Amino acid sequence: MEMICAIVHQLTRNLTPDQLTESGFDKYYVDHTLALWPQAASGAPWTATYFQSKGDPITDIHEDMAAEQKARTTYDNILRLVKEPEVCEPIRFLREREIVHYQRFGESLRIIQDHLDSKNFYAFNPEFDLRSCSK
Repeated sequence: MEMICAIVHQLTRNLTPDQLTESGFDKYYVDHTLALWPQAASGAPWTATYFQSKGDPITDIHEDMAAEQKARTTYDNILRLVKEPEVCEPIRFLREREIVHYQRFGESLRIIQDHLDSKNFYAFNPEFDLRSCSK
């Protein structure tokens, strides 16, 4: 987040009022000046509700892997649109990091599945899914 914020700051710190208006950045400027406010390209602000956690290791690892792929796709899209080397290089670094994270989460998923129940394709959580109920 700090790297993205630094890039945005460097790109916007010297904008004139005319440039703000021409770029469509004026509405953002009215609310936030040039401070950073995390939001989607659609304008929807970031919220902690984007985090998903179920407490089940398989479900949570899949969610983590999906988040890494979504971030990588976002960086791919930025790299298709932006040509400035001072923006592209840190974005490429972040993209590569997402790929490594995805791989590590995949390795973790395999370890979790191997240790939960190696006889089932769908692994269960032995701390929750008990084979028998006792009173």
